[in-house]
Amino acid sequence: MSASLSPWRRALACTLASLTVCGPWQAPVQAQVRLPSLGESASEDLSVGAERRLGEQIMREARRDPEFLDDPVLQDYLQALFSPLVAAARQMGNIDADTDQAFAWEPFLVKDRSVNAFALPGGFVGVHLGLIAITTTRDQLASVLAHELSHVTQRHIARSIAPSSRASMIAIATLLLGIIAASKSRNTDVFNAAVMGGQGAAIQSQLNFSRDMEREADRIGYGLLANAGYAPSGMASMFEKLDVASRINDSGGFPYLRSHPLTTDRISEARNRTLINPGAPAAPTLLHAMMQMRSRVLMAEGAQPLQRLASAGTSPLRLERVAALYGGALASSRLNEHAAALAQVTQALQLEASLTPREPPAERVLRLLQAEVQLAAGQPAAALQALDALPAGPEGGAAARPPLLLRAQIALALRRSDPAGSAAALRASTEALQTWLADAPHDAAAWELLASTADALGLKLRAMRAAAEARVMLGDLTGAIDRLRAAQAASRTAVGQDFIEASVIDARLRQITALRRQLVLEARGDSGRPAPGDEVPPPASTPAP
Repeated sequence: MSASLSPWRRALACTLASLTVCGPWQAPVQAQVRLPSLGESASEDLSVGAERRLGEQIMREARRDPEFLDDPVLQDYLQALFSPLVAAARQMGNIDADTDQAFAWEPFLVKDRSVNAFALPGGFVGVHLGLIAITTTRDQLASVLAHELSHVTQRHIARSIAPSSRASMIAIATLLLGIIAASKSRNTDVFNAAVMGGQGAAIQSQLNFSRDMEREADRIGYGLLANAGYAPSGMASMFEKLDVASRINDSGGFPYLRSHPLTTDRISEARNRTLINPGAPAAPTLLHAMMQMRSRVLMAEGAQPLQRLASAGTSPLRLERVAALYGGALASSRLNEHAAALAQVTQALQLEASLTPREPPAERVLRLLQAEVQLAAGQPAAALQALDALPAGPEGGAAARPPLLLRAQIALALRRSDPAGSAAALRASTEALQTWLADAPHDAAAWELLASTADALGLKLRAMRAAAEARVMLGDLTGAIDRLRAAQAASRTAVGQDFIEASVIDARLRQITALRRQLVLEARGDSGRPAPGDEVPPPASTPAP
């Protein structure tokens, strides 16, 4: 990690300063005798709109943190587990019309070895790679997602924050970021700094979910698991895994157990629910085993851990062997041992073809790795062939994102090796990215690739605007404004300028400048609440080239 403070760490340092600017926090309100009934409004504490804006404020900082991870393959898998849970929550009536439209319902990855997951305001759920790495079935991971999703649907964050006219949105955001930074840190001094003094203790008590809320999230999460098609036993087995692992070797790497204490009552209730409604046992799948290995490789730091992962295991079980080869190929590729990586992914594909029953999604992920490894080995033409042979997947949706982004990277690599012959591939990728961004305008990685492919095609204004949109999605409003101003200046001198693109650039510059001004006012305490419509509007559709 860099010696400089990341945005999340800087937010921790700003926590007490923000209290000084905004005034002291009031003591927590008297604890409720009972939790509000399901669906009861929590708007007296924090409105739905304010909670979403608070979540966006936190995510603007989080996306700039080096530990924020956007791995398209792993993110696609996480989203595929999360989406059925959100659909089940809608069907069960846990998500009302207001929160359904206002909240993001978005999981994201954190590149951290600790076993942790957390819910943020506005429907964001963070998952550490360390949590994915210890799970053995998709149902175990889904049980954690269901629990955290239930914290969001039941508005536990809104219930936990006491109203205070003297605390601005920016103050609450930095407080939450401070607690997250403290929970991630292995330095007890950082945690003590986050909760120092009487004010810190009051903040911590406000932000920690009560045991009643934990039990409610368990109960509702269990119902979500069953209704979403997961094995209900996944929750009990996850509790047991966490309990055993923390007792055997807990050196501070299990922050989830501190924010969600595993009491005897919670474990026994999960077991009792499984006895009443056992359902089918949670069975390991090849896809989850490969995602488990991918998490271990991505969170590995240094050559030695990667070398251990690159040495594929010799398990007699073919499923475990394929997963080990998958992880080994990815680790070897990151070590620039390209020949070994290509050999391992080829062997994994051969073994996977002999498995019964077959798992088409697992084969698809293996083919994606083959293209990824070939691209890293300097073989973009072979990588493009591997993508062309990709088994058919769901039309559109998150599953389309990994091959879309990888194909754009391959097109850019082809341009470096064959500028004349790469024009068709670049144009196809540019059009595909534009189509994708019309439905997913918050995809920073796609905007960055569109900036590169458009620039390679000579579409300078489009490239500059796409680069600016990427900075907006990463929370760098100043960087976005600088790029838009440069694009605005270029549009005035360009020969045969694109008037549509120039008008979009002008409009976005006004919108983003107004947003930055509003955030500065909030930080100074001049405005305790953002005005309606101050959120960044989604980018306008990019016209076809």
